[in-house]
Amino acid sequence: MENKVRPLVDALKLGKKAVFFLGAGVSTSCGIPDFRSPKTGLYAQLERLKLPYPEAVFDIDYFRESPQAFYTLCEELYPGKFFPSKFHFLLRLFQEKDLLQKVYTQNIDTLEQLAGVDPEKIIAAHGSFADNHCIECQERMAPEVLKAQMSKKSENDGIPTCKKCQGYVKPDIVFFGEGLPVEFFDNWDEDSANVDVAIVAGTSLTVYPFAGLPAECPKSSLRVLINNEIVGDFKLSRRKSDIILKKTCDEIALLLALELGWNDELDTLIEAEKAKFLSKSDISRTTIAALDDSVELTDSGAFVDALESQADGQLDASEKMAKKVAEAIKDTEDEKALEKDFEKLTV
Repeated sequence: MENKVRPLVDALKLGKKAVFFLGAGVSTSCGIPDFRSPKTGLYAQLERLKLPYPEAVFDIDYFRESPQAFYTLCEELYPGKFFPSKFHFLLRLFQEKDLLQKVYTQNIDTLEQLAGVDPEKIIAAHGSFADNHCIECQERMAPEVLKAQMSKKSENDGIPTCKKCQGYVKPDIVFFGEGLPVEFFDNWDEDSANVDVAIVAGTSLTVYPFAGLPAECPKSSLRVLINNEIVGDFKLSRRKSDIILKKTCDEIALLLALELGWNDELDTLIEAEKAKFLSKSDISRTTIAALDDSVELTDSGAFVDALESQADGQLDASEKMAKKVAEAIKDTEDEKALEKDFEKLTV
């Protein structure tokens, strides 16, 4: 694997900047499932909520009729509950080394920004939770107001509504039936002809127009795919210089950090940001420990059960996840063992 990444490492050492193209696979190690994996993907699990079809949770017409499904999901995905992955922090190091040109992401979780990447370098192709607007009159709602309304279940079932027209308000996530942000197209028009290194990570490259971006990179670009499967233009029109790395995003993040001599910096950065995250978060230490292990321990079950518990009015999502983790580590002998599990966030 070290030999495979050598052309990429050499290009970076020569000062060539990278453009990243990210999908849900970058965030799965944070406890957030991807969308399309069979059985464990978000769409597969949402079938249990009895939607007319899984994608309906992100359909603007369905949202107008029944916003509760989206806000059930929103409770779990809202920023602040998930700690960025090693790959997210690698992006931060690319930025600090002046090797980051731009990050094009399909993800709505804002974890790139939480890891410290400059928002000016992040192009959220499918929108994000960063801001919110009424779907009828486009009146803005501040994030703190949205969260406050979501928490008041006794008022309109916790569905945020516009004070101006009483229409439903949603985060600026691009739903099916809505157009992509103008900034996505404007930035790609500027960047497309000047991509030295294209790193595509954790995406199935099935949703257009994002899926077509790697194919539009110049022939001179060094293209890298980090994914469990060979997808998109890497499968249909593979170039001789393409690098295919069939490993997890975090595994490649660690490998690149080692090959570039950044491993100590990456460890230090993650440790420092973890401390900040814990100091600001109202989530218990047990729950946060689950974020790194949730997929391995429960096959995304904690996340799915949390969704179902909210839909059925049972346990609070964070309590449910904490319960899952408690069951998984019930045989640990003492607090030191729990602390050791917690430290897996930085391994």
